[in-house]
Amino acid sequence: MEEAQKHSLEVAVLIPARNEELNLRTCVESLTAQSEDGFRLGLHWKIWVIDDHSTDNTLRIARELAAEHEGVVVLQAPEWKRERHGFTGKNAALWHGAQQDEVKSAEWILFTDADTIHKPESLHRAVVEAERHQLSMLSYSPQQITTGLLQRAIMPLVFSELASVYPPKKINDPSSPVAAANGQFLLVKREPYFEIGGHRAVADQVLEDVALARKMKRRHAIRLRYAPEAVSARMYRSFGEMWTGWTKNLALLFGNPMFLAANRMLDFLLLLGLPAMALLIPFLITWQKAALWILWLRVIWRYYNRISRSNFPVGELVLSVIGLPVFAVMLVRSWQRVTLLKTVEWKGREYRT
Repeated sequence: MEEAQKHSLEVAVLIPARNEELNLRTCVESLTAQSEDGFRLGLHWKIWVIDDHSTDNTLRIARELAAEHEGVVVLQAPEWKRERHGFTGKNAALWHGAQQDEVKSAEWILFTDADTIHKPESLHRAVVEAERHQLSMLSYSPQQITTGLLQRAIMPLVFSELASVYPPKKINDPSSPVAAANGQFLLVKREPYFEIGGHRAVADQVLEDVALARKMKRRHAIRLRYAPEAVSARMYRSFGEMWTGWTKNLALLFGNPMFLAANRMLDFLLLLGLPAMALLIPFLITWQKAALWILWLRVIWRYYNRISRSNFPVGELVLSVIGLPVFAVMLVRSWQRVTLLKTVEWKGREYRT
């Protein structure tokens, strides 16, 4: 780290961590492994892990990592900010990290979640990309690591809807009002970030990444793209985690979740019902059966044209059909929590929406 101290800090990496004992070591070590390449390429950075009052071994692991790797610093988020000033836990942690003197003097700040895994030289390439496009914000959508049948079936459905509602082409177009970012990898230039108020300006937002992108795009250039060559993420390790995570967000991400749920159930009924009718109804004549098969092929084409926007493997796109009813129920449940009850819960905390 002595060599790094001879140079100004170009990138400050902030990792909020609440109950991330299963993910944190892999994330941090995927970043520290880039140090040698970073120095060779002329990039110098430091990592701050901000423990958000974890109730598992996250803080212990963070301190072990700091002892093992130069350039890793552990902070603890001040709980009082969340309770007294309207911060969500993640926003309080990130804003606390952003107040550190070295962070405030860095050229770039990378906010990245503890469930991410960073590929070799990805940080350097991200900075180069942001500077080449003269961006104030660059966000990557990671390659998603899924486990279990239902995760593989449902995650493509969620990400295809995200790509439909927040198309990167429009996000990257300065003339379009559409703005979004993925908080799993969010690189911002220091001056514009503090100019718009940083995470304090979106303190009470559960979807802080989208809210921050909207504020940034009003004044500065932003870019979002799918980047499997740079970063991957394992968002959930069980169906229960996935259920809790997405029912927290779906109604906030999509303007009319009930309408979307009805449409996805219609897809399910058509995809399975049309061939069943063609095969099982005995009194249909040849042209009627042919019409059903043609209609079914049209539904298939439309469905897979939409679902392919998720960037998931072909096998998981095929599996997604069986996830449609569960996805619809998740949308309804999210609508109930967000619209009717006006609360969301995540990692033992409850927030008002």
